[in-house]
Amino acid sequence: MKRLFYLVDDIEDVQDISDDLHARGISDWRFHIVSKDEAGLYTHRLHRASVLDRTDLVRYVERGMLIGLVIGLSFILPAAYYGNMEWPTLAWVALGAFAVMAGGWLGGFGGINAENYRIRKFHNAIEAGKYLVMVDVPRKYAEEIEQEMLENHPEATLGGEGSSINNPFAGNDGRVHVV
Repeated sequence: MKRLFYLVDDIEDVQDISDDLHARGISDWRFHIVSKDEAGLYTHRLHRASVLDRTDLVRYVERGMLIGLVIGLSFILPAAYYGNMEWPTLAWVALGAFAVMAGGWLGGFGGINAENYRIRKFHNAIEAGKYLVMVDVPRKYAEEIEQEMLENHPEATLGGEGSSINNPFAGNDGRVHVV
């Protein structure tokens, strides 16, 4: 899925976009709005972005689990092979699973407080009162939706494109940095 990001100034325009996208067959689960005006979204019955779309919770949990896996492999495996503890294999596996889950749990604490890396570049516009409309479409229909939005809703400016899947290795700029 490809995610299209549109910035819109007026909630009435967002309502029109929502109606057009619903008529096109795009459900509320593929259409998310981020705004400071939560009450306006509620009264217009618009599908606001969930906590998973607004925060970096998923990405940080994934990172924490990866770190827990590395710690588990670094400390638990050597202890299992070279330690003088005669624990059953299942106990060592459970300890490794605990390290992975604890890493994910601790990572979630950071992620719930961090703004999602994909919408971070729109932070100032959202704070200024604009509405960020995120539309998830299959890649083969992305250009068609972009063209339709351009023709029917010139008030919505395309702010960017991306994937609807979180990337635990993405940096703050949304790109993957190996080093």
